[in-house]
Amino acid sequence: MYSIVIPCYRSEHTIRQMVTETSAEMDRLGRVPFEFVLVDDFSPDEGATVRELRSIADDYSNVTVLELARNAGQHNAIMAGLHYAQGDVIILMDDDMQTHPSQLDTMISALDDDHDVVYGYYPEKKHSIFRNFGSWFVHTSVRLLIGKPKDMRTSSFVVMKGYVKDSIIRYPAQYTQMQGLILRAVSPERIASVPIEHFERAYGKSGYTLKKLLSLWSNISGFSIVPLQVSKRMGFLISVAGFIGMIVLLVRKIISKTKIIGWTSTMMTIIFFAGIILLSLGVVGEYVGRMFLTMGNYPQFVVREVYRQSKD
Repeated sequence: MYSIVIPCYRSEHTIRQMVTETSAEMDRLGRVPFEFVLVDDFSPDEGATVRELRSIADDYSNVTVLELARNAGQHNAIMAGLHYAQGDVIILMDDDMQTHPSQLDTMISALDDDHDVVYGYYPEKKHSIFRNFGSWFVHTSVRLLIGKPKDMRTSSFVVMKGYVKDSIIRYPAQYTQMQGLILRAVSPERIASVPIEHFERAYGKSGYTLKKLLSLWSNISGFSIVPLQVSKRMGFLISVAGFIGMIVLLVRKIISKTKIIGWTSTMMTIIFFAGIILLSLGVVGEYVGRMFLTMGNYPQFVVREVYRQSKD
């Protein structure tokens, strides 16, 4: 069975079209049976998205609707959907018709070619310049921090085998990042990237703000100790530079036997090193704080209600 997981946020104008066209494409390809897991990520639209999702569930017997009790973010909403997905193959799609159903054949066929995960990537994107830059920054960070291969191109359109999902949902922490979880579970040699067409958003605009992009980026640190290593190496290099500087000043004082006046430079140096120390403490504190929240079982998501078509 195929499970199609779609996180929904202000999706009342697009999600029915998404379900209808995806269902038609899966039937045409003979990829049956299949189910939808639609996750409302606490959409701030006075319940419009939830009402539309419930209406879809009333019309389709293979639709499960999860209503989250608070906004958890796209990746945690996906995590909620994965917990309820029952398929042997998992398909992750967006709710705005940009991950278009017409590209499913390319994606699923690549999975059949002895791969365990398939990413669709867009040679030409229909995002705004701001969103494209944010995506580039996140993807570059993932490559540097957790060793994502340089030629591995990704997006939110993903097809994976069931065992990968089973590994992902064992992750307990609140700070979910799908690329990090997938790379932790699967060797890059088993991951394919296939070019697909990127369609225009059917309605509205992206819900990602600068704050949300930065929050998503910060989640990558949960899968890497690179920031701690950089902080350690920076401290070592600065200490060496400081020691060399001290030797130079001492030699100058012995040779010239004159006072070295430099209150401004001294204060600037103190401020600089104080900033470095605070930055390093902040990096360490971020790790400790996340460990504290994880040990406290802070939830990734809270499902307020599960809604399916009545069997009566």
